[in-house]
Amino acid sequence: MTVRKEITIYDLARKLNISIATVSRALKDDPVVSKKTKKRIAELAEEMGYRSNNFARNLRNQRTDTIGVIVPRLNSYFMSTVIAGIENIANSEGFNLIISQSSESAQKEIASAKTMFNNRVDGLLVSLAYDTDDITHFEPFIKKNIPLIFFDRVEEHKSFTNILINNKKAAYEATSHLIEQGCKRIVYITATPKRNVYIDRLQGYKDALAHHHLKFKNEYVLISNLSQEAGAEAATIIRQMKPLPDAVFVANDNCAVGCMVALKKAGIRIPEDIAFAGFNNDPVSTVVEPNLTTINYPGYEMGQAAARNLINHLNGASSIDSTNTIILRSELVIRESSVGKKPPAS
Repeated sequence: MTVRKEITIYDLARKLNISIATVSRALKDDPVVSKKTKKRIAELAEEMGYRSNNFARNLRNQRTDTIGVIVPRLNSYFMSTVIAGIENIANSEGFNLIISQSSESAQKEIASAKTMFNNRVDGLLVSLAYDTDDITHFEPFIKKNIPLIFFDRVEEHKSFTNILINNKKAAYEATSHLIEQGCKRIVYITATPKRNVYIDRLQGYKDALAHHHLKFKNEYVLISNLSQEAGAEAATIIRQMKPLPDAVFVANDNCAVGCMVALKKAGIRIPEDIAFAGFNNDPVSTVVEPNLTTINYPGYEMGQAAARNLINHLNGASSIDSTNTIILRSELVIRESSVGKKPPAS
């Protein structure tokens, strides 16, 4: 099998009997080269299968115009909207993306970080895996002055910028809303409080209970992987509780919907018997009946903010070193799953 030789600007120059410098300038659309010459060079380049050697040029410029993105899961609606936001800004600024998922595994995240580093990404955007205990695998980026921004699932570090919402405040608002509907026995379904998002949301739930003089009960906190299946399993536990809870707050919408559907099948009315609130404002929240009260989490805007801050830093327009945390606005979206219960007795 013969390997075809890569066509270079030298081949184009030789074929057209013009200087290498002229070919180089023409391919860069330099105005010093006439339109006629540019057209001849472009046509020959296409005919001969010439490919611009971005790799060599980038090595000279010490830049690859590539941004690495590591997310926990690609099959999450929230993460897909974040990536869309990142892509929107990156493409408009001429940057390519390398996207990797850790599949909620710290070991895969470590491997992804190494791959990104070896691929000479100009910067890195990361949402941490569920079980990441430390972030030493990002130290090589610090040593090489490669900027890194954490988003959504973050870790405090003086060298990195975090972009997130106020999860504690959002969970406080959702729990307070349920209490204001007359609910007093509120179950909270979440993941193990390891990552900042789950630590803060649990604290917001606790703070709302305390503010409204309701006692926190450990048995009302159900730990799961927040899948729809986990929601259905939680419904079985909730049905066995005596007395029956009058509200359920869930740390994401998928799990909330799984729980709602299972309870409805068992004859429990929503919101009359049990009110519901979720988190993220996924499309599933407006498909389930009744529609789900939830927290609108601006994933697309978060992706845009992460990419814009990183690229501005790379281009010297602004520095991410000047700020450690960027808080985006979230809001409670009230729908039928939580309204219509009797107000609390005065």
